[in-house]
Amino acid sequence: MKKKYEIMIKAVKRAAALAKRHIGKVGYELKGRSNLVTAADIACQKEIVKIISKAFPDHAFLAEEKQSGLKKEGRYVWVIDPIDGTTNYAHTFAHSAVSVALTDNGEPIMGAVMDIFKGELFTAVKGKGAKLNGKKIKVSSVAKLKDSLLITGFPYDRAPIRKVHIPIFADFLFESHDVRRSGSAALDCCWIACGRADGYWEFSINPWDCCAGTLIIKEAGGKVTDFKGRELSELERYGAEFLGSNGKIHKEMLKIINKTLGCL
Repeated sequence: MKKKYEIMIKAVKRAAALAKRHIGKVGYELKGRSNLVTAADIACQKEIVKIISKAFPDHAFLAEEKQSGLKKEGRYVWVIDPIDGTTNYAHTFAHSAVSVALTDNGEPIMGAVMDIFKGELFTAVKGKGAKLNGKKIKVSSVAKLKDSLLITGFPYDRAPIRKVHIPIFADFLFESHDVRRSGSAALDCCWIACGRADGYWEFSINPWDCCAGTLIIKEAGGKVTDFKGRELSELERYGAEFLGSNGKIHKEMLKIINKTLGCL
């Protein structure tokens, strides 16, 4: 485990440094109407894969950017988002991160998320807690939704936003202190874990967006489920429905989400 952890940290730091050097210097292409990819995304992913593959040639990868030759299956699978918050990154909006997690038979056992702009490094190892720059972190103690600060995000597919996402957003806006939309699911999870916000929900994100963040929230004492309150399972479906919180406001959040979903 020690070697795996060291390699994970090396890969995340190297990729974050590479991404930082390219801030404001790369253009972007569209994978969809609002789904961006930059040359930095590709370069960072290749760097992460190179570092991990050299140390663990038999390990597999689940990564955002398609890359030929990657092993897809095995006991150990590294889940990689080379730049989470690419739209922010492409516009030099200072909120993007590198996210890497290691799963053992589909279960996250370690994860790291590094803020490219601020240099903050969030880490977690299963059963050993979560840390920010080496210091233990924990979720907030906010006990009621009415006293909470929430975070959300909207999907690249804009069609369902008016019918589903806006009504839920509006309910949370009126039932909490406020709602933020940051544009980086990985950092959203980490900010729940360190108590900067109290709950985060989103539809239709991907495993690489939230795999490391899921472990970081849980190891900081929080809770992560789908919108029916079930633990996340099946790695390939991580993020289809995502609710992470300090645990104390989880039931209230589920109630509001399902009030709207039940009307559809």
